[in-house]
Amino acid sequence: MSRIDGVFEKLKSQGRKALVPYITAGDPHPRHTVALMHALVQGGADVLELGVPFSDPMADGPVIQLACERALAHGTSLWQVLEMVAEFRKTDAATPVVLMGYLNPIEARGYKLFAAKAREAGVDGVLVVDLAAEEAPEIAPLFRAQGLDCIFLLAPTSSDARIEAVREHAGGYLYYVSLKGVTGAATLDVASVADKLQQIRKHTVLPLAVGFGIRDAASARAVGQVADAVVVGSALVSQIEKHQNEPALLPGLLKEQMAVLRAALDQRN
Repeated sequence: MSRIDGVFEKLKSQGRKALVPYITAGDPHPRHTVALMHALVQGGADVLELGVPFSDPMADGPVIQLACERALAHGTSLWQVLEMVAEFRKTDAATPVVLMGYLNPIEARGYKLFAAKAREAGVDGVLVVDLAAEEAPEIAPLFRAQGLDCIFLLAPTSSDARIEAVREHAGGYLYYVSLKGVTGAATLDVASVADKLQQIRKHTVLPLAVGFGIRDAASARAVGQVADAVVVGSALVSQIEKHQNEPALLPGLLKEQMAVLRAALDQRN
């Protein structure tokens, strides 16, 4: 059983939901990323999504775009991100790590080589934002061959055909983008999210994570009522941006931020 499957199975048996934070690797500086990963886990994270900085993050809003710029300014590369995961694994062998990014950096280095190195570093899953369902039959098996879950995005506009096409190649969990737009958008309609998740569940037994628009305890708890996991990204990256010149404060601040979200998710009705 993979680390991701194990986490979701354990949480399901406890009647709890997964908390999945996202940060951009190398932001505010590569030397701080591993400490921030540990702080997120200490605050209650169940799965970590680690963004691979890219020069054209088209699905991301300005907060994460700027995080990518900061990381790239310090020379953060795909291989360096894998080194961060390997360093994290020296003291945390349990928490799943998912790399989230774009095709270009992986394609440039070769899918097979990347998959082998990712698995060796301790990566559990890969979420490639711009991996189309049509390309999945060629690429997803290369990831699976190394034991990496291929995680796909679904959107409010995803048709039954798209959901079915993704389901064939997906592993770990499916990531439902709750809003039409980019990361960091503001309006979240939980009723609409619930309706769409019901549609998706007709096609898959994989856990369903919901992200985009979850920024505080109230929104996390509301989404946690209908999803298997909540993903929080821009709210954390905004904290990093705010204190980028005070990096010593960031582990404590992110740990506290996560603890608030964790308590909201675990709150009983």
